[in-house]
Amino acid sequence: MKIKACLFDLDGVLVDTAIYHFKAWKQLANSLGFDFTEEQNEQLKGISRMESLDRILNWGNLQKSDEEKVALATQKNEWYVAMIEQMTPTEVLNGTVDFLTSIKNAGYRIALGSASKNSAIILQRTNLAHFFDAIVDGNLVNKSKPDPEVFLKGAELLGMQAQECLVFEDAIAGIEAANRAGMRSVGIGSPEVLTEATIVVKDLSRLSVAHLHQMDEL
Repeated sequence: MKIKACLFDLDGVLVDTAIYHFKAWKQLANSLGFDFTEEQNEQLKGISRMESLDRILNWGNLQKSDEEKVALATQKNEWYVAMIEQMTPTEVLNGTVDFLTSIKNAGYRIALGSASKNSAIILQRTNLAHFFDAIVDGNLVNKSKPDPEVFLKGAELLGMQAQECLVFEDAIAGIEAANRAGMRSVGIGSPEVLTEATIVVKDLSRLSVAHLHQMDEL
């Protein structure tokens, strides 16, 4: 079926906010008396804030009440937001603006499908917001990837069938969510990692509208 819409994850696909998540989680872990590594941070890709906190507390061998967890997650988010509010368009990943411009001009509908609850701030600070016809983020959905909710909601808001949507993701959980939604996917990253994606590229600079036409038949 012909692809008519593109659904993008945010972190690691359009912009790189991973460093800010890492710094904020590390600051939280350090405040609780233990360290947090970049390797551990990689394991948090694509999952929700509360799930991330549970993993970090587990790594630190700490038990917290639900109320304490909410307070800790809120603190981490405040540190994170303070960092991303300083973001600029220079932090948009290679090829992003050119690719979004080309598919917008070619008539594709564009939506965001991200677990982030701060996506609006990031899109605004990086001058990407005007490309999107719909934004689905952690404020609109309850279930984290690999649950397909975020992408199915995106298709719904765009008025598209799942088979007409192409997902762009850098995380294994995101590719699984796309597959479960019945959508084709472009993995951004390593083919050895994103084995379940329809195709895999290093970044959006490797793609053009012609590639999307080729994927109509996949």
